[in-house]
Amino acid sequence: MVHSSLTPNGKRPLVIAGPCSAESREQLLETCERLARTGMVDLLRAGLWKPRTRPDSFEGVGDRGLEWLREARERTGLPVVTEVASSRHVEGVLHHGLDGIWIGARTTVNPFLVQEIAEAVAGSRLQVLIKNPMHPDVELWAGAVERFLKVGVPITRLALVHRGFSTSNHWPYRNDPMWHLAFDMRRRFPSLPLICDPSHIAGDRALLLEVAQRAANLNFDGLIIESHRSPDEALSDARQQITPETLSRLLQSVSWPSQCSLDAEYLRTLAACRSEIDQLDAEIFDLLSRRMKVADRIGRVKRENDVMILQSDRWAEVVKRIVARSSELRLSEHFLRTVLDAIHNESIEHQGEVMRNE
Repeated sequence: MVHSSLTPNGKRPLVIAGPCSAESREQLLETCERLARTGMVDLLRAGLWKPRTRPDSFEGVGDRGLEWLREARERTGLPVVTEVASSRHVEGVLHHGLDGIWIGARTTVNPFLVQEIAEAVAGSRLQVLIKNPMHPDVELWAGAVERFLKVGVPITRLALVHRGFSTSNHWPYRNDPMWHLAFDMRRRFPSLPLICDPSHIAGDRALLLEVAQRAANLNFDGLIIESHRSPDEALSDARQQITPETLSRLLQSVSWPSQCSLDAEYLRTLAACRSEIDQLDAEIFDLLSRRMKVADRIGRVKRENDVMILQSDRWAEVVKRIVARSSELRLSEHFLRTVLDAIHNESIEHQGEVMRNE
């Protein structure tokens, strides 16, 4: 477990839960009290200011919800966090003595807002959860973390939240997990807790357990899940919310594997498998190098015959042929297309280089 004041006892998994939006004092307090009674929640969450796409959508109760959150903390004894999108929001959170904030995906994309919020947080004891941006841009996500560090917010008060990305390949989820981008952030900031948001990845309560278990298998440090006293009546994101009692059952169903084992047979088998993978990786990249040498020859032939580099019909046939073998290869169509796109782009670069230099 990484070291953070968010998880002072190294608890894994850290569980953050609460309604997408605080809709009324009664709704918030009842939900939070029921969550506390499960004995499985470490922090309570609720949105007060909701950045919505359309102006006629429910945009939150705003400042008056701050007092409700403070009351929820007093009644349950659990820390509370809410989303902020401006320094004014941070001032309200600090004035009411709340415990933390999160930076939403729509805010992470805006360096000016992140800087404003970071400066407002500096010098306080607020915990800060930083969600990934809407679109798959790791540099923006990393930049948001760096802005808090540069104004003096201790790294022990920061955490990452992976809530998926808006892409054209998100099915069956609301947002594409793109797990490798979360791993990239872990590589860059290994001491930060990495928390998964199954609610926003799935977008459907029926898929929450599947996503939560995947996060557990991938060594995430915790989960943030939306919970409402009456999910179907929620004013925002009703489909992805669950009752506190359903959340308790879900958490009991998730298996969190050990991070390591000292069993001798396990270590021998793992070492053998890793050695085999290292050899296969070397062979794969040797083959790719050979493939690019063929692409260089194709570039020369095209240059000599004054033919354009990009041959869309030919490449469409290649993709169709290989993707058709998806089941046989036991590789997902999404993976095959991603690898083929990378290979194609590199081939185009090689052919272009040949045409420019020869």
